[in-house]
Formats: sequence, C-alpha cells, structure tokens
Amino acid sequence: MTDSLRWTREGGRLLLQGELDQDFLVPLWDARKEVMQGVETIDLSEITRVDTAGVALLMHLVAQVRQQGSAVSIVGKSEKMNTLVQLYNLPPDLIP
Repeated sequence: MTDSLRWTREGGRLLLQGELDQDFLVPLWDARKEVMQGVETIDLSEITRVDTAGVALLMHLVAQVRQQGSAVSIVGKSEKMNTLVQLYNLPPDLIP
C-alpha cells in the first residue's frame, strides 16, 4: 500500500501517483501554482486511493488551469473516482 502522494511532470502532463486523500494532499496543495503551469492533462492512472478531499483538490486544479486560459483533461480516472463524482452529483465539466 502506498503511503504518500507523488507527482511528476512530463511536458503538459501531470502524473499523480499514490493516495489522493486528505492525509497526503498538503505538499501538492502547497506547490499547486508551480506544478500546474502549462498542464494540459492530469493522469490519475497510478492513483491507488481517492477521497472527497482528493476530488476537491482536483476540482481546484482544473479551475486553476482554466483561470490561466487553458483547457485541461483528466485521464485514468478509477471507478471509485467516478462513483464519488456521481454521489456528489458534480457536473461533468468539474472533473473533465
């Protein structure tokens, strides 16, 4: 089991790895402005766990990219992520 959240940048792609939950979000939150510069895709394919705090962070990151005048997509969403989005009745464009 992974006990952290890590990220790497490859061009316009941000790859998140590990647990996207309240226990591990703070470092990414603190670095979000620098990390999100030029991001076009957020890749969740290596996320092992997500909670509502993780969904909230993703919504914020998407909004941040849009405020920069760019579009962003999220790939590799798990069924658990989709379930959380549906349970909270979030509009599809919040987690594109």
